[in-house]
Amino acid sequence: MWQRVVRNLIGGPATEAGPKPDDEALAELAARLDGAARARLGRSLAIREVDAGSCNGCELEVNALSGPHYDLERFGLRFVASPRHADVLLVTGPVTRNMRHALLRAYAATPSPKWVVAAGDCAANCGVFAGAEGVVGRVADVIPVDLHIAGCPPSPRQLLAGLLALIETSGRSSAAGVASK
Repeated sequence: MWQRVVRNLIGGPATEAGPKPDDEALAELAARLDGAARARLGRSLAIREVDAGSCNGCELEVNALSGPHYDLERFGLRFVASPRHADVLLVTGPVTRNMRHALLRAYAATPSPKWVVAAGDCAANCGVFAGAEGVVGRVADVIPVDLHIAGCPPSPRQLLAGLLALIETSGRSSAAGVASK
């Protein structure tokens, strides 16, 4: 155990390196996402994240969006504390018996027009939780889903690209499965 402690003290923090100042792909994604949100809504996109019973892997990636590396607000996106202020419900994990009612209430409280994004493999098909006793099913089994973002867990870039695809394709056609390319 002492070897591990010494190695961690000497090795420095195990964090992700900061973004390069000229990360062109991320800057382009930011500009497209901000422009699309403002064109569709006339303002930034408000997201309410709902953990329906996941292992928290997806939540770690969603939370990374708010950190300094990705800085979600520069993309014209923001997280809100209430579904009443949201345009998008970003749901992670399979729906458990304990969270089914809460998810239905959050969906009902979200004003129309609204979008539902099932983020991660567990939200799309229950993943490793398939067949578990406390699991009701996929998010799409409980509420209508507009977009699935594949991954276990999906990276912050995949989440951003999925939200961009949702905004760009909404109104023209169904966005289901767009981000799983």
